Amino acid sequence: MTAVPKHWPSSRRQGKRRATHTGPKLQRTVVCKHCGQPKIAGFQCSNCKQ
Repeated sequence: MTAVPKHWPSSRRQGKRRATHTGPKLQRTVVCKHCGQPKIAGFQCSNCKQ
């Protein structure tokens, strides 16, 4: 069999394939504005539900 050319990703996608498999994201904690308890950024506070 002869060699078949491989499919190369477009220049727009270069470097993105490896960036998606970096593992679990580190969860940043911030202080809740209402009760002052630490919560995960972008999520509802588990203490005061705000």
